[in-house]
Amino acid sequence: MEVTRVFDLLPYQLAKFPKQDMLASKVNGTWLSHSTAEVQEIANHISLGLIHLGLEKGDKVAIISFNRPEWNFADYGIQQVGAVSVPIYPTITEEDYKYILTDAEVKIIFVSTHDLYLKIKKATVGLPIEHIFTFDQIADAKHWSEVKKIGEKENIHRLTPYKNMVEPDDLLTLIYTSGTTGNPKGVMLSHNNLLSNVFACLSRMPVDSRHRGLSFLPLCHVYERMMNYMYTYTGLSIYYAESIDTISENLKEVKPHIFVTVPRLLEKVYDKIYAKGSELTGIKKALFFWALNLGLDYDANAEKGAWFNFQLKLANKLIFNKWREALGGNVRAIVSGGAALQPRLARVFNAAQITILEGYGLTETSPVIAVNCVGKENNRVGTVGTVIQGVEVKIAEDGEILSRGPHIMKGYYKKPELTAEVIDSEGWFHTGDIGDFVENRFLKITDRKKEIFKTSGGKYITPQLMENKFKESVVIEQIMVVGEGEKFPAALVVPAFQQLQEYCTHKNIQYTTDQEMVKHPEVLDKFQREFDKYNESFAQYERLKKFVLVSKPFSIESGEMTPTLKLKRKVIKQNYYKEIASMFEHNL
Repeated sequence: MEVTRVFDLLPYQLAKFPKQDMLASKVNGTWLSHSTAEVQEIANHISLGLIHLGLEKGDKVAIISFNRPEWNFADYGIQQVGAVSVPIYPTITEEDYKYILTDAEVKIIFVSTHDLYLKIKKATVGLPIEHIFTFDQIADAKHWSEVKKIGEKENIHRLTPYKNMVEPDDLLTLIYTSGTTGNPKGVMLSHNNLLSNVFACLSRMPVDSRHRGLSFLPLCHVYERMMNYMYTYTGLSIYYAESIDTISENLKEVKPHIFVTVPRLLEKVYDKIYAKGSELTGIKKALFFWALNLGLDYDANAEKGAWFNFQLKLANKLIFNKWREALGGNVRAIVSGGAALQPRLARVFNAAQITILEGYGLTETSPVIAVNCVGKENNRVGTVGTVIQGVEVKIAEDGEILSRGPHIMKGYYKKPELTAEVIDSEGWFHTGDIGDFVENRFLKITDRKKEIFKTSGGKYITPQLMENKFKESVVIEQIMVVGEGEKFPAALVVPAFQQLQEYCTHKNIQYTTDQEMVKHPEVLDKFQREFDKYNESFAQYERLKKFVLVSKPFSIESGEMTPTLKLKRKVIKQNYYKEIASMFEHNL
């Protein structure tokens, strides 16, 4: 059967790969599964319930929840009526909720937990919200099953004309980009936008209906959502992690064959592995770092010789096999996106036979533009891979990446002037990213156009490229390059405090508190040596001349990072105004 609208995925899977565990989640310590037939039936009942409540084609329904099967039940139920889902991060502020719910003209909300329900109740005071349904059972709140029960009393044939009214180019969803500046913008994506991306990425994924995927990136982000749709098309079972904090445990339980992640989480996995290796002693410690150094030197596209290959084979048997076991032992590929991945991480994981597929895209591009494939011929570390089928990419004169094709959004909701700024008259979407092609086919991202700045000497600085290099240091957790209009670039640095403690123990430096250690002379000397080392990779005018160590990590909670873990540079600059000014010796 033909799949032209996203909700067609359900009958397609039911006909081709009927699963007993299409969706699974852990409830009260036990994994509970939902079959394809069950998901289709629940979606139908939700659709009929929503029709009974007066929902019409084009009406907006918000979903505010961490990943769980109910998210999908609501999503498919909304789609089949021709209504538009507005998925929202469960981690944003009350003010942002109010802005998005008002801007999108949301009529109905599905929300997951008690705390979120209370937050949404406050945010919706004075708004014309007709119903709020919860996924958890909450006193004095309407449970989502009420919608389902209403639908169970309706004739299933009543749904058919609603589904028939939905066209492939109809609006599927409004996704509000978290944005590093200003109010979020509603990105309008159609059924065809998402499905074109699903079909174009299929050949890149080394999984099928025999396999399982672990899902933990928020479904409200188009990246994880498109992957979930692709999993459904291929018949792969989707298991939802309990939370970000339980990923390690859930990996061992589910033993997935694939999962998608952002570089920040891969960095944390690597840091944990490194920390455990550092705790070893004697021959075990020596073997660990021997294997690690081999991995860091690995390049699938370079012939390293028989001796290197023999050592790597041995390292995989003795050391790296434990890494694979920690990820469940079955991982065929980890897809990384959302931000630039440090090449050293890709090298060491690939050396450990854990294939990393780095890709690139934006919410506005549904999202994938390019992605690496399995196999060394079609995978280049340090790039985001080759452009997917049916998508065009060209590099503008100023280096900006432009893209055109069926994946490009319909526009920004109620913002035609902003849409016209990013989609030109020839249909090219201006990504705002700077890049180039390696070997004429592998796309490489070098920076964000808006983040590149000039020093007072007129020299261009590319912060993201530099930050990625400096994060190769095991003692640097986060870094932000500053210095626009100044004589030289400098940086705010959040140390990797666990590694810093180990360094202090090794050097017999008494570790007190993070706040005191970022000012300790011997710690500052250590970081200066790290800066001297990594500055060697850059031209004289690019080198970071000064730095300030800060004791609190940049976080979503502090407003310094977006929900997709990108730096909100403007907020960080405001929060650390004095520290930045001190590096350039400004009078405050």
